[in-house]
Amino acid sequence: MTPGGPELSALELARRLLAFDTINPPGREAEPAQFLGGLLSAAGYQTRYFEFSPGRTTLLATLEGSGGRPLGFTGHLDTVPLGSAAWTHDPFAGAVDVGRLYGRGASDMKAAVAAMVVAALRQAGIGSRGTGIVLIITAGEETSCEGARHLATCLDLGGMVGALVVGEPTGNQPVIAHKGCVRYRIAARGVSAHGSMPDQGVNAIHRIAEVVQQLRSFDFRTAPHPLLGAPTLNVGTIAGGSGINLVADAAEIGVDVRLIPGQQEEILRARLQAELGPDVIIERLEQAESVATDPADPWIRQVCGIAERYLGPGLTPGGVPYFTDASVLTPALGNPPTVILGPGEAAMAHKTDEYCLVSRLDESVAIYGDIAAAWRGT
Repeated sequence: MTPGGPELSALELARRLLAFDTINPPGREAEPAQFLGGLLSAAGYQTRYFEFSPGRTTLLATLEGSGGRPLGFTGHLDTVPLGSAAWTHDPFAGAVDVGRLYGRGASDMKAAVAAMVVAALRQAGIGSRGTGIVLIITAGEETSCEGARHLATCLDLGGMVGALVVGEPTGNQPVIAHKGCVRYRIAARGVSAHGSMPDQGVNAIHRIAEVVQQLRSFDFRTAPHPLLGAPTLNVGTIAGGSGINLVADAAEIGVDVRLIPGQQEEILRARLQAELGPDVIIERLEQAESVATDPADPWIRQVCGIAERYLGPGLTPGGVPYFTDASVLTPALGNPPTVILGPGEAAMAHKTDEYCLVSRLDESVAIYGDIAAAWRGT
């Protein structure tokens, strides 16, 4: 509910969130975090704010319960840039056209945040008869989970929740696993010389080109995961040389590796170094952990049963190749069972004219509400 006013619909709340420009960088999540915190506080939630840099605020909202560990919901407020292509709809207006809600962050993932908050506000009306609810609305997810990492350094999150719902875009299909990610800078060094006398130097571009070819055939030597498949490696950037008339004395590539559960980054890096050779420099830039919950977990089975009420029978929980704030929060929370389930469409994330189906948004409010009611025993 708005303070002193009627309940906001999930669509109206999503449109209000889309009006906040939270493109990351710079993010500017503080204002929408305070806005949502005000709604939740007025409904009886205890709210706390955690700022990892000016204007970069994560909201933690807690509804006390009568016993047992609370149910956790998490989503992020930041979005990616608009891109270079022109938008048909204003990315901050929250336009609704033919059942689609348009805007940057509609699918990834302000619609899910709106659905979580509306479901949480309705649970507040039930009071503290059941277990509690915790909402973690983060800043900086799009840049390697900065807000979640900061929160985990500020608080001991272990045991804070008994299960976690992550609202990333899945079309409301339950997902129980996602890949991890590690990014490397791999550099080669050479010796500069005049471009007319290349034999007098050592060309680092030639060496980094050899590295690229070596990586194309890199063997991870690990069996595929049943839900996530095999790990992957992508060379995303390349740079080198300081002038066309010079032998390049430096060149580098940026490499993105998507890991599956059981892989260890230190072992992977050692293998890369051994295969590429001691003359290249491998620097780890950032890392996010993979997440996987047992499909036989009773709560996961319950969530799938709830989702089937709306999506139809025969749901099998799946996996996704992207990573989420769960890569930080799930281990920090003590590894509770975790499901990724949100109204957005994964195929629309980060795209021009991003949208979320209004029907999926309404559906997610009902699913979140049923998950919360079942957990709380209300």
